[in-house]
Amino acid sequence: MVKHQPLQVYERQLCLSCLTGIYGCRWKRYQRSHDDSSKWECSWFFLLCCSFLLLLVWSYFWLEARNDYNEFNWLLYNRSAVWKDGTVPILATTLTGFTYTAFLMILALCHIVLGQQLNLYWIHKIVVLAILLTTITGVVSIDDFWQDEWDIVIISLQFTGPFLHIGALAVVTALGWVIAGQVVRVERSRLQVVMLVIYVSLLLVLYLVPLFISSPCITDRSKLGPRPAVIGRRGAPMLAPEHTIMSFSKALQQKVTALEADVTISLDGVPFLMRDRTLRRTTNVDKLFPARQDHDASFFNWTEIRSLNAGLWFLRDDPYWTVQYMSEKDRNRTANQTVCSLAELLRLAARTNRSVIFSLRRPPAQHPRHQLWVSDALKVIQRSSILPEQVMWTPDWYRKKVRAAVPLLQQTSDEKLPVAELKERGISTLTLHYSQARAQDIRYTHTHTHSERQQTSPWLYSLMWCSGVQSVSSDAPHILKKVPNPVWIMSADEYGLIWITSDLISVAIVMGIFIFQKWKMSGMRSYNPEQVMLSAVVRRPSRDVNLMKEKLIFSVKLIKNLGPKII
Repeated sequence: MVKHQPLQVYERQLCLSCLTGIYGCRWKRYQRSHDDSSKWECSWFFLLCCSFLLLLVWSYFWLEARNDYNEFNWLLYNRSAVWKDGTVPILATTLTGFTYTAFLMILALCHIVLGQQLNLYWIHKIVVLAILLTTITGVVSIDDFWQDEWDIVIISLQFTGPFLHIGALAVVTALGWVIAGQVVRVERSRLQVVMLVIYVSLLLVLYLVPLFISSPCITDRSKLGPRPAVIGRRGAPMLAPEHTIMSFSKALQQKVTALEADVTISLDGVPFLMRDRTLRRTTNVDKLFPARQDHDASFFNWTEIRSLNAGLWFLRDDPYWTVQYMSEKDRNRTANQTVCSLAELLRLAARTNRSVIFSLRRPPAQHPRHQLWVSDALKVIQRSSILPEQVMWTPDWYRKKVRAAVPLLQQTSDEKLPVAELKERGISTLTLHYSQARAQDIRYTHTHTHSERQQTSPWLYSLMWCSGVQSVSSDAPHILKKVPNPVWIMSADEYGLIWITSDLISVAIVMGIFIFQKWKMSGMRSYNPEQVMLSAVVRRPSRDVNLMKEKLIFSVKLIKNLGPKII
């Protein structure tokens, strides 16, 4: 008996079945195709790429904006009058959408590498379109609601730029396998030429982009200034209710050099500490004065303000997710906190030999202290035991009058002004948002530069350190206390060596990929039907031989079926 070897041995292709099944719901072998993808499916692949890239930028924005999550929640509170953590749903949906699109992108690239036809399942198309539209809506909304925060992207690139460049170079180099597989095919088309030109241009841009990367952290260690002092902004509001004696005490335990606060004038002229326009978020005013809970905080007298509880809200809302780590003693102490006056803050600072910096909010026009608000604050400073030079005066109103009344006060400004004007006003300290604290400006002004706004991120603290900032204001002094050195710092020569080395490695890998793909394709072109028939006895043929066999079988069956009809 003569046994015949089957012409084609089908093997189970579980990975390929899962690949085409998940991406396009094509689980059966006969549903798959090696034909070129249609223009319609290529359009959906383009939309998928757009969604992925837009979500990548959106995710990066929220990753770097984590320093200002509380600021975002505070802006939401000012609009809705309801305190809630609005970042949680945004981060959850962003992570879900990015994971989903990234997974589809990987599947699509695998389809291209394996020569499978792209055919995105209709449910995936709906979800990708929804993700794209939702992300665009989010970007437009943030641009309208929180436009200043886009500066964080520019600032963060100064810190992450060198590492993002290496990561992007690695990804584009790996994409060379996909590009090479498409370019070295037998069929020549204009699309292949365009694809190759775009890819080479992108590589050249990445090879040269370090020439335009500028970071304060790329400097010699010998030029690194002293560690910036940390100022407790509203005390330590992540550890205790903001603007309370407990919060400032917690900040002092973290070795801060100064205390920062927001000051409002009461109805009877007593300066007290309050960030919000109303008392509703941080006190129990809704319980004691429900009819006045939406009134401006300055329209309460000091007796009424002092009767409010300023700690229970912290235990209830847990704005920084830190209540669970508090001891029972601290929780009891928190529950009994009251609104702090400016006089109490100054006494605490004088007793511990710390400086004080505060912003002063002017009462509304109909307020009885509308014209006397600066005098009320100055009287408290003069009557306290703190040294005048330990108080940083920020308000620009009546600055000459203030300098005449208390000459030793440290005059500060939150505006970037010419050096001559700073000297004329007697300003020795700049209190700037971190987006304005640029290294070249700091070196030019030769003034003490204080970076404002709650800095909780070690990377941002490191960037300010390398920029030459002398002090930073932070909601989290307990976190910055654990940063003894910049997160990273390297000399220009070290970065140049890393740059050249990564470029050379990338060039070598890309050239190797194109040479291998060319050699692989030339081997496929040498096959003929006789070779395919002879190679059928091989137990595990290659993918290319299998493809040739399937086409040969299909051709033979087609001839047999059409032969009698033609005759």
